[in-house]
Amino acid sequence: MNPLAAEFIATFLLLLLGNGVVANVVLPKTKGHDSGWLVITTGWGLAVFTGVVVAAPYSGAHLNPAVTLGLAIAGEFSWAEVPGYIIVQILGAFLGGSVVWLMHKDHYNETQDTSVILSTFSTIPAIRSPFSNLFSEIVGTFVLVFVVFFISDGQLLGDSNTPIGLGSVGALPVAFLVWCIGLGLGGTTGYAINPARDFGPRLAHTILPISNKGTSDWKYGWIPILGPLVGGTLAAIVYLII
Repeated sequence: MNPLAAEFIATFLLLLLGNGVVANVVLPKTKGHDSGWLVITTGWGLAVFTGVVVAAPYSGAHLNPAVTLGLAIAGEFSWAEVPGYIIVQILGAFLGGSVVWLMHKDHYNETQDTSVILSTFSTIPAIRSPFSNLFSEIVGTFVLVFVVFFISDGQLLGDSNTPIGLGSVGALPVAFLVWCIGLGLGGTTGYAINPARDFGPRLAHTILPISNKGTSDWKYGWIPILGPLVGGTLAAIVYLII
């Protein structure tokens, strides 16, 4: 499979399953309604597992512009390939968020709370505070990218033919890592830790004819983009220094 196609498909699956579990928990009259944060964080961890399994042999399974950027800064990924990876990650995330809406359309029609609707597409902070929210996203993404570097240290040194990325770490360790980040660090902002994960579905929320959808909150939208990019950059710099 072409690496860009792999990134697109895997990021689509990531958002289909990740935002799908959010929709299942927060939208009214679903079978999983009100089942809680543990279900959401577990679902996101397993969504990452699914995406990594699909894309690992072909693209390295970045699935995340912050990972792609961090690897490029560390000299482990070609800068020439960075724009293409990021574009298809965003497109895959957009499609994933759109299909979640189509699948749950009847439940969206039953939802009056605009913040609940938006939360199934993009992240919303528990307490709105730009500095604190940005810091949360930086810290969460730093942990993701920094730990990935260390788990995959042998592969980064050339011990594997697997393309560099989350796939070189292995799907299960990455799933546990994302699950742990969600449980330990995700309660402040909803832990985007991935610009494509937030931007693509937020764009879908803006475009789609969703009943009672309200604002897409682009005033907050820069935080889950900038925070992860800064966190991934810092993780790569610290990794190179030590």
